[in-house]
Amino acid sequence: MRKEIYLISGLQNETYEGFSDRILALAKEISVRDEVQQLKVTFTNSPPPKISVIPFKKKKIASFSLYKISERLIDLLVQSDGFIGAYFVDEVVPVNYEKTWNDLTFTPGICLFTLFKQKEGISYDQFIDTWHNSHTPLSLKIHPLWNYNRNVVSQKLTSTTFSWDGIVEEQFRTVSELLNPIKFFGNPLIMPYRMWQVYSDTQSFLDYKSIEPYYANELFIKS
Repeated sequence: MRKEIYLISGLQNETYEGFSDRILALAKEISVRDEVQQLKVTFTNSPPPKISVIPFKKKKIASFSLYKISERLIDLLVQSDGFIGAYFVDEVVPVNYEKTWNDLTFTPGICLFTLFKQKEGISYDQFIDTWHNSHTPLSLKIHPLWNYNRNVVSQKLTSTTFSWDGIVEEQFRTVSELLNPIKFFGNPLIMPYRMWQVYSDTQSFLDYKSIEPYYANELFIKS
C-alpha cells in the first residue's frame, strides 16, 4: 500500500466545532471508497494553550493519512475548501503504541503535529541524515513519546500543493506530558540543557522560521 497525506486548513471565521464537523464528514465519506484501505485524521479540534514552551500555530488544520491501493487522487479532498496539498510520503514509525481503542474514538492523550521544510544551504542527504540519525534518537531519548510517526515527503501530488518536506506526528499519553516542561524535557536540573539540545539540533536541519507545530487530536476512521 502507498501512504498519502492530504492537508486541509480551516476557513476564515470557521469555528472549531464547524471545522471538526466538516473534517469528519469528509473522512467518513472517503472511508467507504474501495481504494482506501486505512484512514486516520489528525486535526485541531480545540484551541492551543495560551502559554506553552512550544509555539503552537493558532490556525486550524487537518491531516488525512490514507493507505491506498491506487495512485488516483482523492478529488473530494483536493476540491475541498481550505485544501493545502496532497503528498506521497515515506512513513517510518520508530516507536509505536498498541491500538486498543475502537475506530471513531479519539486516540488517548494529545498529538504534537508538525510541518516543516528543509533548511536552506544544506544538501537533501544531510537533511535526511540529521533528521533520521540525530534528531529522531534525541527526541526519543528526551521526550516521553508514546508514538512517533515520521513522514518524508517524496512527491507533491498536485500543482498547487504547498512545499512541505516533513510531516511528523508525536503522540503523548497525557496532555501534561506535552505541556508540562518538566515532563516534556526532564527535571529542572537537566531541562535547560535539553531544551538547548533540541533547539540546536532542530535548527541544524530544518527551516526553523517556517516550522508549523499544532496542538491536535488523532482519530482513526478505518484501521
